[in-house]
Amino acid sequence: MTQTTTSSSASGPKLGPLGRFLKATEIDTRLLGMVGALVAIWVGFHLYGLLVNGTGVFLTPRNLWNLSVQTASIGIMACGMVLVIITRHIDLSVGSLLGFTAMIMGITQVWVLPQWFGLGHPLIWVVTSIVGLILGTIVGGFHGWLVAYRGIPAFIVTLGGLLVWRGAAFLVARGETISPVDSTFALIGGGPYGSIGATGSWIVGLLACAGILWMIVHGRKQRRKFEFPLRPLWAEYTLAILGCGLVIGAVLVVNAYPWPRGIVAQYAEANGIEVPPEGLFISHGFAIPVLILAVVGIVMTFVMTRTRFGRYVMAIGGNPDAAELAGIDTRWMTVKIFALMGFLTGLSAIVASARLNSATNSLGALDELYVIAAAVIGGTSLAGGVGTIYGAIIGAFVMQSLKTGMVLIGFDAAMQDIVVGLVLVLAVYVDKLYRSRTK
Repeated sequence: MTQTTTSSSASGPKLGPLGRFLKATEIDTRLLGMVGALVAIWVGFHLYGLLVNGTGVFLTPRNLWNLSVQTASIGIMACGMVLVIITRHIDLSVGSLLGFTAMIMGITQVWVLPQWFGLGHPLIWVVTSIVGLILGTIVGGFHGWLVAYRGIPAFIVTLGGLLVWRGAAFLVARGETISPVDSTFALIGGGPYGSIGATGSWIVGLLACAGILWMIVHGRKQRRKFEFPLRPLWAEYTLAILGCGLVIGAVLVVNAYPWPRGIVAQYAEANGIEVPPEGLFISHGFAIPVLILAVVGIVMTFVMTRTRFGRYVMAIGGNPDAAELAGIDTRWMTVKIFALMGFLTGLSAIVASARLNSATNSLGALDELYVIAAAVIGGTSLAGGVGTIYGAIIGAFVMQSLKTGMVLIGFDAAMQDIVVGLVLVLAVYVDKLYRSRTK
């Protein structure tokens, strides 16, 4: 039986050059639109800085590195929110749960564990992280149980959770700020010592490029095995070049951001290194929170596209009644989805409190709005049944880019909230238009 390749000459409306390119490479048009919007935001803020202040600071290694670290916490939770929204639910409690989990972890590693293990014990950060992940999973699963088995709408359950867990965070520590956290735990939040450096970043980048090439080759073999249409070879090469080019570009950017001079001096003194007159250049490389976000994105994408659990999630979102008639235990699936959301919230709490080097009662305030906005901007439909993990991560970058850009150009907090609200409404409207045109 002969193999075929996708071709733009097939029957149907005649496509232009861009249409033929998108059809051959099978690039998602919504993904392309999101990336285009993100690039437009970056370039717009950079040009604004050049025109108004005479210097553009947005498209610099320092700002882009900080932007990636600041996005990590929201991006991790957005990966879980995709599943919640796909199944036609909502979780308004993630910001408060993050604050409560961070406070419990702060108490655990500052007040409790040092009495058992002693200060600076290497197990403190491990036990603390496990406590946070387990607590987040239990609370998330409890929310799911109330929704699935008690029949309480998710909006009400998680709205109540928003209030309950924020109040609980205040009560458990009497409103105190718990700091500083364990020194090893703090590395998870990033910073000069919480990064993997230039060499480590190149290793990660080369492994990522190898993974991209493997996926393209393996995907082509699978298409040939099951007699699916093959992409043209030029399209495969284009995808490989684009993917590896983005990875290598990211490595070059993070390696171009050096450690601050004061920290370099401390490091050199502690390790007996002589600093030359022109200074010592030590690259940050990828920050640990960014690597955590990348791992979460890869794992969640695999779960959604390659496992029975992911297929069940999409089935429930498409038609809950039909999914139940097909034999899917929709109630137990709801519990697992909310438990997974809680687990990712606990992981995000680890990153956020480590980056802040403390646990405060206000940690995670309004994060639920940014998480939901990131998922919706990333293409997750509030009507259910549609959503991607990579879209949510790009949506998180869009939200954080807007916040960072508005801070750099001097917008106050009130204006930032207005812009975020308008962007969220616009994203839902665009999703409505898209769905109406694709029916």
